[in-house]
Amino acid sequence: MTTALHRSKSAGQVRLLVATGVIAAVGIALSLTLNTYYAFVLANIALIAVVGIGLNVLQGLTGQVSFGHVGFYAIGAYTVAILTTKAGWGFWPAWLAGMVLAGGLGTLLALPALRVKGPYLAMITIAFSFIVQHAAVELSGLTGGQSGIMGLQPPVLWPGLGPEQTIAVLGILLAALLTLAYARLSRGAWGAAMRAVKDSESASASIGLNPLVIKTVAFTLSAAAAGLAGGLFAPLSGFVVPETFSFMQSILFVLVVVLGGAGSVAGPIVGALVVGALPELLASLEAYRLLFFGAMLLVVLWVAPEGIVGMVRQVWRRRGQVVAMAPETVPEGAALARRPRARLVAKGLGMAFGGVRAVAELDMQVASGAVTALIGPNGAGKTTALNMLSGFYRPSTGGFDLLGASGSQPLAGLPAFRIARAGVARTYQTSQLFGSLSVEDNVVLAMGRGKLGGLFSAARHADPAARARARALLAFCGYRGVASAQAAGLAHVDRRLVEIARALATDPDVLLLDEPAAGLSREDKEVLSGLLSRIRDAGVGVALVEHDMALVMGVSDHVLVLDAGRRIAWGTPQAVQADPAVRQAYLGDAMAPAPRPPRPAGAQPARELLAVADLVAGYGADPVLHGVNLQVRSGEMVALLGANGAGKSTLMRCLAGLHASQSGSMHLDGHVLERRPAEEVVGLGLVLVPEGRQVFPELSVLDNIRLGGFLHPEDREARVQQMLDRYPRLRERQHQRAGLLSGGEQQMLAVARGLMAKPRVLLLDEPSLGLAPKIIAELFASLDALRTEAITILLVDQMAGLALALADRAYVLENGSVVAEGTAAQIAADESLAEAYLGGKG
Repeated sequence: MTTALHRSKSAGQVRLLVATGVIAAVGIALSLTLNTYYAFVLANIALIAVVGIGLNVLQGLTGQVSFGHVGFYAIGAYTVAILTTKAGWGFWPAWLAGMVLAGGLGTLLALPALRVKGPYLAMITIAFSFIVQHAAVELSGLTGGQSGIMGLQPPVLWPGLGPEQTIAVLGILLAALLTLAYARLSRGAWGAAMRAVKDSESASASIGLNPLVIKTVAFTLSAAAAGLAGGLFAPLSGFVVPETFSFMQSILFVLVVVLGGAGSVAGPIVGALVVGALPELLASLEAYRLLFFGAMLLVVLWVAPEGIVGMVRQVWRRRGQVVAMAPETVPEGAALARRPRARLVAKGLGMAFGGVRAVAELDMQVASGAVTALIGPNGAGKTTALNMLSGFYRPSTGGFDLLGASGSQPLAGLPAFRIARAGVARTYQTSQLFGSLSVEDNVVLAMGRGKLGGLFSAARHADPAARARARALLAFCGYRGVASAQAAGLAHVDRRLVEIARALATDPDVLLLDEPAAGLSREDKEVLSGLLSRIRDAGVGVALVEHDMALVMGVSDHVLVLDAGRRIAWGTPQAVQADPAVRQAYLGDAMAPAPRPPRPAGAQPARELLAVADLVAGYGADPVLHGVNLQVRSGEMVALLGANGAGKSTLMRCLAGLHASQSGSMHLDGHVLERRPAEEVVGLGLVLVPEGRQVFPELSVLDNIRLGGFLHPEDREARVQQMLDRYPRLRERQHQRAGLLSGGEQQMLAVARGLMAKPRVLLLDEPSLGLAPKIIAELFASLDALRTEAITILLVDQMAGLALALADRAYVLENGSVVAEGTAAQIAADESLAEAYLGGKG
């Protein structure tokens, strides 16, 4: 397989070299045989292509958009003009100086510009182009001001060759050379790293890449190419004036890349031919040229968002077939070598966001050759701890070190890419593969821990030994798909396995896994459990954040429990499961349900208001909910309990019309809920107060409450006053922006907004999440008042004890299925509740 792939790549490189040579030869022949006007057109197309190739490095590989490259184009032109006319330089050294100056200014601009993204980066580059243009006007002693610099002479290639033919030949040769250089860059480690940064800067840093350096290199190369093109433009036109380098020229440069196909080798050439040749074909329609270009851009983006070359490539791919190749025989230990590895030790680790302490005084260690699980209820600080240990957050207090045979290596405060290079790898809650790279390229790129080799060298990236080890790692992790497949198209379970393989490719001492089992089926979790055991056997220390307690208790050597950012327990899985402090953290304090008034003798049960039958739903091929059945009667408060990942929020989103179910039925007082949009569901009286509050932060408290009554404008102001009476703290802050409220106040506001919609059933999703104990007590007191008002409520909350104290009945979900149901008293006494949160005793 390796030999076949190597031959295919070699053949592709030969084809590119031949095609580039043929196209360049044809272009040079045309420029030497056609009249000077057409030679000028060919030269202009070649220069546009050169700028486009440079922009393709920036836009096609790193995903950064610049609308200011006309500034670097102008710098190249003015440098040649000034040095050849006023300093007495020859063209060749002046041309080289223009490239160096443009590239240097590109580096300086990139350092601040690339710390921002999207429209902010575009605005900075636009401002740069305006600065260059106005500097050319104001520095009249150097640039000639509005009059510019005249009388520029082209270099002499051989006697008798006119200036247009000379620049055309140079431009075509330069475009051909840069095309080959771009191909080498894009197929090597640097090109893969640039694509990785475009896909995910966080994941790039986690394998040792420095995104800022990589983007700066791309910006510098792009600016240097524009400077080279500008240096040829000056003698081509014979003069330079500021008006030549308008903002519209920058738009045309970007259009070259977009039309041709960003990221493709041939894209800038095709785009330059379109942008450079069409004006000549439409010479009689000069007044409508921009209109035509705009319409063409819209059509191309609609029909072929990846550009002309991208469209051709898609058609070509449809004709081919991807054939899975049999996995190669891999020597034992070739995937992940068994070796002594360092352990990670943290002392007094703390993280504060404003006045909120997410983690406080955390002492922990991740021993080599062991799985250490970090567990705790929502908001306990688990992911915050991982973010500190991997360098994405700088700890407010404390520190952590890698302790190995060579001594202690302090890591606290280092950026993420340096911590990755030191030997700490990680994965993410939502897998962050480099979708524009193949599966194999994702793994190979990580092997260097940020070392990429020569800028235009592909030897390291194409090394057959590295490719073989990448496939060995994929097989080690259980991936059975095609190694050359694009990572963006992988199924969920394959994404998880490939991401772990990529992390292991750095040969880490410590591996941080953030909810790797999220969204996996039971069978896939068994595969993951076996993989974690193999990783442990290789000596790697694993820190595992996971909410599937069966997996955690089955694979972990040590378990650390966090609650409100503090360590409350540490030990073996069995000891942690039996720890009263852990049970309190997961289940809450109050397990005794509040007393209910006795039902009168002979009274009929309240009528059914909300019903769910055999509901199946999920986010991919594997469902999250497996045939859930649930009933809520009028005036009841029903609690829906279970660990994170059990499917509670998915069920709430399905009921609210925010997520489509796969099968089963949902009814509200006889009205079918399936396939109804969310606004219709609210109109029927089923109102969701979502997890995380989700108030409108820029609106006032009053406006947030009023919006809740959008569907019921009658007596709205009177109901607003009722809400303010219900929550006096909101009355005090009624004119404040909602985003300035505390978490508890925002939760009160979210409930008030929901009540304004006159709910027949109120869905409360994790109302206590992230709140302080005192605020939780206030909130649940207000919910108890709602229960006494006979409002029908379906409540999801991590504080199981408090929820049961309020609820009439409860359901317990585990892995998307109902495992227990009954009255609040029955569920409070049922051991299955604790097992759902903490796993079975096994």
